[in-house]
Order: sequence, then structure tokens, then C-alpha cells
Amino acid sequence: MYEKLVSYAAKQLELNVDEITPDSTFESLGVDSLDIVEMIMDLESELGVELEMEDQKITTFGELAEFIESKLN
Repeated sequence: MYEKLVSYAAKQLELNVDEITPDSTFESLGVDSLDIVEMIMDLESELGVELEMEDQKITTFGELAEFIESKLN
């Protein structure tokens, strides 16, 4: 899931894949809340799962990948 997330972010958000690590925060890469919402909506559609993130404190790509994996299992 992490690799898929990084690939998506690099393509859609015009980020360099080499800059994204599991510990990279969205803020450090210039990813704003609207970008995150769009990314989650696209992933929900692609994966066929609902990702309710309202109560989640997710700030890094690694945390987001873990959260998504938990919803898929």
C-alpha cells in the first residue's frame, strides 16, 4: 500500500518520489488538506473501501498507508 500511495502522490501532487519516505509529513512536502481529501477520495474509489479519517491524527505517508491497510483487512 505504501508504494501505491507514494506513486499516486508523486504523480497527482507533482512530488519527487525520492523525497517521499514513510516519515515524510504532508506539511513538509507541501501537501495541503485539500490534496489529502482528493487523494483519499481517489483511493476510496480505486480500492472500493470507505476511509473515514475524521478522528484520525495522520500526519505522515507511513501512517496513512498503515491506516489504509487496516481498513482493507
